[in-house]
Amino acid sequence: MDTFEDLADARRTWIDEVLRPWCERTVRRELLAAQQEWTNLAGKVDSEKTLWAWAWGRFPDLVHEEMSGIDETAKVKLRLKTGDEFVGFPDARESEGGLLLLLVDQGGGLEHLGPFNIDDIEEIRRVEPP
Repeated sequence: MDTFEDLADARRTWIDEVLRPWCERTVRRELLAAQQEWTNLAGKVDSEKTLWAWAWGRFPDLVHEEMSGIDETAKVKLRLKTGDEFVGFPDARESEGGLLLLLVDQGGGLEHLGPFNIDDIEEIRRVEPP
């Protein structure tokens, strides 16, 4: 690498080809460890908009790419690896550290389901269009 442009290109390639894919497949324990050193790994970027958005990206129906995070606008069906299923709206504000909360209408008001550990989730599918 001879120029700053070469260096910047190498960094972007590393983020796109190493860091983001790692976030999409690694376990919560490792993601939490990475969050502690995120500034050293990714630079001065918000871990919620990068690390956790990328981690939740393993479930494409859950994330909103342009907003860099969990999409709260559509109801989803979450299936755990145990086979248990839950339906509700993702609560991005209350979901943190690899734990997802769903909001459900219980007839008298909204209540939370969860938290659901990212490692325990098999699939998340949208059940209503946004």
